[in-house]
Formats: sequence, structure tokens, C-alpha cells
Amino acid sequence: MTAETALYTPVKALLEKRGYTVKAEVGSADVVARRNDDLLIVELKVSFSLVLLQQAVTRLALTDAVYVAVARKGSSRSQAFRSNLLICRRLGLGVITVRLSDGATEVHCDPAPFTPRKSFKRRQQMLREFDRLRGDPNLGGTSGARMTAYRQDALACAAALARSGPCAAANIAKTTGRPNARSIMYKNHYGWFVRPEKGIYDLTENGHQALAEYNMLAG
Repeated sequence: MTAETALYTPVKALLEKRGYTVKAEVGSADVVARRNDDLLIVELKVSFSLVLLQQAVTRLALTDAVYVAVARKGSSRSQAFRSNLLICRRLGLGVITVRLSDGATEVHCDPAPFTPRKSFKRRQQMLREFDRLRGDPNLGGTSGARMTAYRQDALACAAALARSGPCAAANIAKTTGRPNARSIMYKNHYGWFVRPEKGIYDLTENGHQALAEYNMLAG
């Protein structure tokens, strides 16, 4: 018995408890269940995959009651699982997991139309970051460190200090046009700044190295 076929018996038992008559491999579907005129389809896979979602979405042409069933691996609170669950909700698919060790099943969501709630806070954060970011310093699809508006501001402060030497925060703010210069240098998130005396800031060795690394981006 393969891992996928091991999912079938627990899923069948779950659906039979809901009053369905269940049969496997009907047409192109893994599991087909019927209760009077209600038609329900389940696609089985060991884990979430694009193929599984494609198959399930195709079955929506036959019925709105389409589930995907996968083996339960780790916690249902994991980020990967929650992300896959959200995708299924958006597609209008139900999700069932099966614990292979004992056949325990869990229905995480039933098929239903999904209207995502917009996050006003996150939208405003993105718009602020877009407006603050100077130019287009990143390459789309980058998986490593990204240039952020905050990093740009910190680099501008570092470049100004490199030119002037130890300097008051107010002067750096005026020179760079960054009103948040004092906060950036005081918090010193990147370890680029040092205060040789109260109200005066200078560059650390890390700051000089950062300017060398981001030479074309500091401004």
C-alpha cells in the first residue's frame, strides 16, 4: 500500500459518517461520494503540490464540494501548512488531513466561497515603504537581503558622516534631508554608528564597510 492509497480508507470512513456512499477511482477522481443528489469529490496526495491543486480545481467543474486530502506532517500551525490552507480557502476547496500512524482525520475547512479581508494597516505600510524608497534599487525575485527605505536612509547618514567626520545629528538630518537621521543613528540597528560624545555621531568600521559595499546606493 502506498502512502496515497493509505489515505483512502480513513477519508472514506469520514465521509460515510457524514452519510455519503463512497467509491474510489470513479472517472478521473480519486474519491467520489454521493448523498442523494449531493456529489462530493476528494483528491488524495501525500502532501500539498501544484498538481494536487490543479486536479482539485478541475473537479470544481463537476461540483462545488471538492476537498484535498493530505498526510498530516508536523503541526497544523506551521507556516507552510497555514499558507497552503489559505490557498485552498481562496480556491474554494476543503482540506482534510490524515495521520497515517492511526488513520485519524481532521477537516480544516469545508469548500466555500472566499472573500479575503483587506488589511488596511499592511496596505498603508506598503504604500509608505513604496513612497519612501528612492529609485528602484532591488531586482525583482531577489531572495537575499533587500534594499529598504530604512537602509537607504541609514546609508545616507553614513555617507554624510564619511564626508564630514564626527557631526551633530541635526546637521546630518539637514544635509541628507532625512528627518529621521537622529533616530536611525541613535538606534544603530546595523552597528554603523557610534557616539564619541553626547549629540555627536561618527562612523564605525562596519559603517565604512557598508559604504564600500553599497557605494552606488548610498546617497
